[in-house]
Order: sequence, then structure tokens, then C-alpha cells
Amino acid sequence: MRIVIAEDDALLREGLALLLRAEDLDVVATAGTPGEFLTAVDEHAPDVAIVDVRMPPTHTDEGIVAAVEARRRRPGLAVLVLSAYVEQAFATELFSVGAVGLGYLLKERVGRVEEFLAALHRVADGGSVIDPEVVAQLLARNRRADTALAELSPREREVLGLMAEGLGNSAIAERLFVTDGAVHKHIRSIFAKLGLSPDDSADRRVTAVLRYLEGPR
Repeated sequence: MRIVIAEDDALLREGLALLLRAEDLDVVATAGTPGEFLTAVDEHAPDVAIVDVRMPPTHTDEGIVAAVEARRRRPGLAVLVLSAYVEQAFATELFSVGAVGLGYLLKERVGRVEEFLAALHRVADGGSVIDPEVVAQLLARNRRADTALAELSPREREVLGLMAEGLGNSAIAERLFVTDGAVHKHIRSIFAKLGLSPDDSADRRVTAVLRYLEGPR
């Protein structure tokens, strides 16, 4: 796995590189600005990019913009975005262009090494990851959801929240102490209530999660 790290905080950037190299992962380049990051992507053709949301010069959404551009230049590039805070707009902006090989984690997750590495590998394998704390805070804010989301039962909302974390059916079943069949039934009901038919060209799990994240607060 070839990795490029884009983070303007030199201490965190080098700490990440040391952590990953200690796990025998190949960090081919590090960058402190969006421009340096995109140059590294062009030169090193990485498999995964770890990108800070807020980067120079304005420290707003430069990391998200650079991540989207990197995916345009290198289709299939897996991207794990790191953020210091829960920023819903950035999460939905990132996932609106597709969720395959994408992750959004809070920086504090890096300190939980096993969880961070598991998320990195999941994204590298083409999965999607949204930090559990991001999901929890969005759920807490989502008291006035749109009509379709409001129709979901408490258990269905719980299942959808776990889907948003990137969990598959078996992992959801294990977390909720139910059978795989029960999870499958809940997901079918979620898709039906959100009007997502099997013929939709988009990934229904991704679309459902985006509806969940984008619901009015």
C-alpha cells in the first residue's frame, strides 16, 4: 500500500508517517500544502491519500478540494480525510462524489491506533468509513429530519447510523446482537421508506447514508 500524507501540522504529519512505517506501510511522500500534495499524487501514484480538511492558505476546505481533485486525476485513489472537528458540510461534500474508497475521521481517532489502521485498510480496500463520533453528533442534531427519514423506526435509524460508520451487515448484526437476516430486513425497509429501488444506478447504501447525513438539523 503506497500512501501520501497531506497535513500542514509538521508534528502530526511526521508522526503519522512514523506510525504507518512502523506498520510496514509504504509512505511514499508527505506534503504540507494542497499544491505539494497534488504534485506528490502525480509523481508517486499512491494507492491511498491521508488528507487534512483544513490546509493553507485559508485553512477552510482546501483539503477537501484537493482530495476531490486528486481523485479526478487518479481515479480509484482511496482517500482518508482527517478533521479536528465534526464538520457536516465537508463530510457530505466529500461523499457526494461517491463513497467507494473514502473515509472521514476525526484526528483524535489517530491516537486509537488499531481503529485508525482498521479504517485505513477498509478505505484502501474500497470501503467507506465515517467516524462514529461524527455519526453520533449528526444523529443528535437530526431531530427534525425530512419526511422520509422521520418514517424510519428507532431500530432502522440505528442500523442506518451503523451503515454510515461503514459497517457491513454482519458487523451491524454483531453490534446489535441480532441475526444477519434481521439486519437485511431492516435495510430493505430503510431502502423502501427512502424510495431507493433496486434499479437505482447509485449504490443504495451510499445514497441512504447521504440522505441521513444531509437531513435538516
